[in-house]
Amino acid sequence: MRVISVNTNGIRAAGRKGFFQWLSRQRADFCCVQETKAQIHQLDEPLYHPRNHHVYYRDAQKKGYSGVAIYSRHEPRAVVKSLVEASGGNPDWQEFDDEGRYLELQFGNLSIISLYLPSGSSKEERQQAKMRFLDLFLPYLKSLHEHDREYVLCGDWNIAHTTADIRNWKANQKNSGFLPEERAWMDQLFGEAKFVDGFRQLPQKDHEYTWWSNRGRAWDNNVGWRIDYHVTTPGIGSTVTGSRIYRKKRFSDHAPLILDYDFELKV
Repeated sequence: MRVISVNTNGIRAAGRKGFFQWLSRQRADFCCVQETKAQIHQLDEPLYHPRNHHVYYRDAQKKGYSGVAIYSRHEPRAVVKSLVEASGGNPDWQEFDDEGRYLELQFGNLSIISLYLPSGSSKEERQQAKMRFLDLFLPYLKSLHEHDREYVLCGDWNIAHTTADIRNWKANQKNSGFLPEERAWMDQLFGEAKFVDGFRQLPQKDHEYTWWSNRGRAWDNNVGWRIDYHVTTPGIGSTVTGSRIYRKKRFSDHAPLILDYDFELKV
């Protein structure tokens, strides 16, 4: 089973750069997209509904902002388009649902989730929103272990976990995305919350990143951050057989993160 996670920084812009032609060659079961930056009514052209895929979009109320999608070769049993619904009705999630940050496809034994966590880099107000999200999200993630199913949460988590996940880590310790409290939260995610970093289940080369600033020559010099993840429950995480970050062609400021799982999907 192949799963792709990619922040397109605008699905229409990525489409113009050949993203959907590339996707058709990947033999992926699922492609989870973040930052579609489009309203659903703007995506009615055939290009945005790949052939032989079930297509699901969750847009933000604000035009040109956020938004997630999943392209699936398998028809799900259920589709969950909000964290209010996923959490059983917790209204505290509404501010983030309005931003189009969560989409889940449910199958018999698996949930595939496209997730876009808030960024706090623009101003302090957004950093506080990010921390509110994290405070809500960890207890919710812990509750998922109560279900008899596996989870793959693909997405842009907007946090580099360790110094191995960011090139210039010394200079970024006071910047959003690598703050001590954010990294401590990731420690909890992969510790007491019992989730797995799918990419790290296999040996990796040094300096493997998924996002590069558009400033300077960050891409050319590989001065990047790994902020895109497959976060999984331990069962399916133990079945990772392949992982790669696709860098041959650029569709956005992020690179697609591709993982293969030796997992039998029960639809």
